[in-house]
Amino acid sequence: MKIIKTIGLILLIATGQITYGQTNKEKALEIGNQAVKLEDDGEYEKAIKLFETAQRIDPDKVDYPYEIAYSYFQLKEYEKVISILENLTDHKDVEDVVYELLGNAYDNLGKADKAIEIYESGLKRYPKSGRLYLEMGIMQMGKKNYNKELAYYEKGIEVAPKFPSNYYRAAKIFCSSTEEVWGMIYGEIFMNLERNSERTAEISKLLFDTYKSEIKFTGENTVSVSFSKISILSANDLKEPGKIKLPFGVGIYEPTILISMLSEKSININSLDTIRSNFVNNYFMKGYNKTYPNILFAYQKQVKDAGHFEAYNHWILMKGDEDGFDKWLSTNKDKWDNFTKWFRENGLKINDNNKFYRAQY
Repeated sequence: MKIIKTIGLILLIATGQITYGQTNKEKALEIGNQAVKLEDDGEYEKAIKLFETAQRIDPDKVDYPYEIAYSYFQLKEYEKVISILENLTDHKDVEDVVYELLGNAYDNLGKADKAIEIYESGLKRYPKSGRLYLEMGIMQMGKKNYNKELAYYEKGIEVAPKFPSNYYRAAKIFCSSTEEVWGMIYGEIFMNLERNSERTAEISKLLFDTYKSEIKFTGENTVSVSFSKISILSANDLKEPGKIKLPFGVGIYEPTILISMLSEKSININSLDTIRSNFVNNYFMKGYNKTYPNILFAYQKQVKDAGHFEAYNHWILMKGDEDGFDKWLSTNKDKWDNFTKWFRENGLKINDNNKFYRAQY
């Protein structure tokens, strides 16, 4: 709701059907946009005054009181935030961000249980709100209920697959556990959703460091990988003896990495490019894409088939081996430029019908 929508107004201008009331809306919108700029510049008191003016002109629009509350939140005047937003929860145009900000205000006042109540109320109205599942996860983290925390993030990934923050938090949890396999997948999906932020750089380094810590050269000709410890088979997995479904981490992911190592003797950004390229080849050659379909690996194959996988891999892992990336880039500028141009137009497509979450396996 931070972006004030102007589509309806533009259409009205285009058709020349502006009435007196709609002219007022146009005036309010102009003032509101000025206020947003002040808000973005940290001029919250000035922004509030303009938003209040816009609200007086167009009292039915939910954006203006929300933005006033947002500015008060930045000023840490949480009681004012609550007094405004409590009156918005029944508004016909209310969105999930209202519940999120209201819950945040209660949490910052030390009223965690009330915050959870607000988030839960929001989820009843917006059961596919990734941001409200994120907030519920954060609240469970505060209560040290880490299993519940992760469950909320993964539910958010399932119901709102385009919302990046749940992938980010789930990846960090898994990469600090014994089940790094899921962190590797969630982390890379996150990077594709949120390409250029401090969090993107953080996850890039995390993925590289996890590869480096979980692939060990134990002898001159021996190597071990450890991205999972769970090797439990359920009754459903054993229903058809000829089609036993192995635990993905130890049964599919780790063996595929092992056979993708070839003659590699160390882990760096260039050797990981080779390993990851071999991984995609082996995953599809063995038909795992049919028994364990995965949107990330399918996208990796798409990038590879387009001739950009080397550059993509260096982008994914660049913050873990910056010297190695810089040396590679110095002799591969054309590959990088061609990749970034292609990447802008050919991102990972995620929607309700094309998504990944751990429970699928």
